[in-house]
Amino acid sequence: MFHSPVQIAARLWHGYPRSLLKMGPLESAKKIAAHKAVNEYVQNNTVIGIGSGSTVVYAVHRLAERVKEEGLNVVCISTSFQARQLILDNHLTLGDLETYPKLDCAIDGADEVDAEMNLIKGGGGCLLQEKIVASCAQQFLVIADYTKNSQKLGEQYKKGIPIEVVPMAYVPIQHRIEKTYGGTAKIRMAVAKAGPVVTDNGNFILDWHFPQDLTNWNKINEEISLIPGVVETGLFINMAEKAFFGMPDGSVKEQSSNIQKI
Repeated sequence: MFHSPVQIAARLWHGYPRSLLKMGPLESAKKIAAHKAVNEYVQNNTVIGIGSGSTVVYAVHRLAERVKEEGLNVVCISTSFQARQLILDNHLTLGDLETYPKLDCAIDGADEVDAEMNLIKGGGGCLLQEKIVASCAQQFLVIADYTKNSQKLGEQYKKGIPIEVVPMAYVPIQHRIEKTYGGTAKIRMAVAKAGPVVTDNGNFILDWHFPQDLTNWNKINEEISLIPGVVETGLFINMAEKAFFGMPDGSVKEQSSNIQKI
């Protein structure tokens, strides 16, 4: 029996809210992944790290719904100006690391996740604060759509690995990375202003388009981090405990690591 594309889509999405059907497949996938993470991991009387980016918006909306419906007591720690405004706009309790240096979990997006749970983050320029908050969390959860899931880094994400650097040092760092590892490290230029992108911390970002034969990301991340003037890299190695990927058919693929935090 012949089924039209509309009938097939209706079957795939049977049982899902109509609001998801009105979205495009990527936005629907983001929302499903975000909701599953918040539903399964956010508990009462906890401190939650709130990441940055488009997928996290759905997580915060769902968190706000649960706080209202269930009366949860949750404190949120932001990773950027955007995340801070998102928390406040949804009437959630905003905290900081001075008051809450230990988090129960952090929920954030990613630009890419490979088969070994190595992440590229920082496409939105918030990598430093995102990594700080993630490092303080007992559980670090990644939420993303299916396009962010790769076998190896660089397979899907083609914009390079972000590296946050002190402005005066960006040229020496650029040359050193290119000479040591190959590829090209380009300063990220702003779209709506003249000149480079400036992070929330007053730094520049280099986007390193690396050779595809590189594999030892733990070693590479440590070496780049030690270059004078490098503030932080967008390589998140051995940090994420679980990733939730919203899939085109409305399901959620889960990927876990073997990380055990004390």
